[in-house]
Amino acid sequence: MLHHHICQFGRKLVCRRPLGPREAVESGLARCLSTLDLVALGVGSTLGAGVYILAGEVAKYKAGPAITICFLVAALSSVLSGLCYAEFGTRVPGSGSVYLYSYVTVGQLCAFITGWNLILSYVIDEVAGEGAASVARAWSSAFDDLIGNQVSQLLKGGFSLQVPHVLATYLDFLALGLVLLLTGLLALGASESALVTKVFTGVNLLVLSFVIFFGFMKGDLHHWQLTEEDYKLAMSASNDTSSLGPLGSGGFMPFGFEGILHGAATCFYAFVGFDCITTTGEEARNPQRSIPLSIIIWLFICFLAYFGVLAALTLMMPYYQIHPGSPLPQAFLHVGWAPARYAVAAGTLCALSTSLLGTMFPMPRVIYAMADDGLLFRGLARIHPRTHTPIMATIASGTFAALMAFLFELSDLVDLMSIGTLLAYSLVVFSVLVLRYQPDENLSKNKKTGVEIVEIKPAPRAGSLQPVPEAGTVQAPPSLHNPDKTTPTLKSGRIVYACSLLLALLLMILDLILAQWPSHLLSGDPVYTTGAVLLLLLIIGLTFIIWRQPQNPTPLHFKVPALPVLPLLSFFVNVYLMMQMTAGTWALFGIWMVMGFAIYFGYRIRHSLEKDSDQQPPASSSQTLGKNIPSAELA
Repeated sequence: MLHHHICQFGRKLVCRRPLGPREAVESGLARCLSTLDLVALGVGSTLGAGVYILAGEVAKYKAGPAITICFLVAALSSVLSGLCYAEFGTRVPGSGSVYLYSYVTVGQLCAFITGWNLILSYVIDEVAGEGAASVARAWSSAFDDLIGNQVSQLLKGGFSLQVPHVLATYLDFLALGLVLLLTGLLALGASESALVTKVFTGVNLLVLSFVIFFGFMKGDLHHWQLTEEDYKLAMSASNDTSSLGPLGSGGFMPFGFEGILHGAATCFYAFVGFDCITTTGEEARNPQRSIPLSIIIWLFICFLAYFGVLAALTLMMPYYQIHPGSPLPQAFLHVGWAPARYAVAAGTLCALSTSLLGTMFPMPRVIYAMADDGLLFRGLARIHPRTHTPIMATIASGTFAALMAFLFELSDLVDLMSIGTLLAYSLVVFSVLVLRYQPDENLSKNKKTGVEIVEIKPAPRAGSLQPVPEAGTVQAPPSLHNPDKTTPTLKSGRIVYACSLLLALLLMILDLILAQWPSHLLSGDPVYTTGAVLLLLLIIGLTFIIWRQPQNPTPLHFKVPALPVLPLLSFFVNVYLMMQMTAGTWALFGIWMVMGFAIYFGYRIRHSLEKDSDQQPPASSSQTLGKNIPSAELA
């Protein structure tokens, strides 16, 4: 009996959800979103606090004018991940985004970890920003700045909090009301939310175009070539020298290449529109076409906007004088265009509204998907019959975000959100790499007879592979790099899975060496150099083995090119950026994961062992799959 429960427990940790639609399950969500709606949701969620708030802090303290390069590095990494998101959006068009992709490819435990970190990313994205304590607080701060800081002075006098670095300095009723208002809008329906997003995003893009055009007109190239003499002049002319940031070494890259990498790791916060788009898989009219197309358009628009605005900002004023809380309005004040700050402030309010709406949009859908699978409390999976929205998940996530924005000062947690985002991106590219080389019947069940197919087909397929083991171990090595099949088999799928896991481990070790001991490599230390070379040789060898395996020929609207190199390159960059985070950030990440494991092992596993046979058909079908396929297929 104990052995049976242990085996069942292990199967549940690695059981995977079928790739096709669930049997006898009709989604209650309405298909009402066009490609334009998805682009607006993605752009709106991205061009908010990142361009109006975060950019000033990164430019002032981490990168200087080279912040444009920081966003270029972050954008290139996002492009690599975005291509993988685009393929999965056509292959698995459902709610849940990377959580669903992980469940289909890697298994239940990994899917829970992914979903739990997505929730972390969404919460911090809603309640963590620089200068103000949240996107909602950033909106409140921008509005307050527009009317002369009257609201903050009133709230600080009557509702101040004295717990620095944990709670906010005062209770922000404006932020609370804004989040609750947008929660109500989300509950009304996806099409209504998309309409508001399109209007505000259009205004935001007009304001950013104004900033880029007139910023370049009023800019001075000397601000990219600043010296110590310029810094001394600025100190002598300033009434408050504490407001000046560090000079660094001056020039275009005042904080060096290391500053660019640290800045790029933080700027990854600015590229979080993937999930807002991919969680609409059950609400887009034509998800196989509109999801990959909207991701590509979104990336192009956002990179141009970020690059142009940040170049204009650092040309208008010295980087060490940038105001982190409101960089763009203060930049126009610096060049003598005071009236322009009102246009920028209006754009800021529109951008932060759509950014908050965009980050609030996917969170209830991920919670709904996890609850629908039984990984979170099932009451959160309720769909409203009239509005066709996940009403309970929307209310729960909106209330939680409102309370966080109302109470907490979470500006130090932007890097923590970046870890969650980078982890999600890494799992997506890993999932694409694995799934492309699997046979159709290995992960999908598109017909009602799918269970019977899974139970019957392994026998003849195993028989067809019998000549390989009969030939002895001599034939095994050539089959790794010269398979005799043109379509994936169970064996080739297992080879890719094992090689991918080894590659992930080797790439993480290489990233750790490059991030923690770069000076040893640059100085030619024989131990570190030899280790890095050996790792590279192993990585190249395993990549070659994967490349030689047959790919799944299933036609899709979009496929990631250059497999397996591009996903592995994306994984390498994502993990390297994660290695740039501080030990304190990783400690907070560990605490969050402990909380998640308490929910998973305390509720999901116990609930699953007792109730799956009667109440969880999706998990049961995956479990049936697990009983008839070797464990290597599931892990």
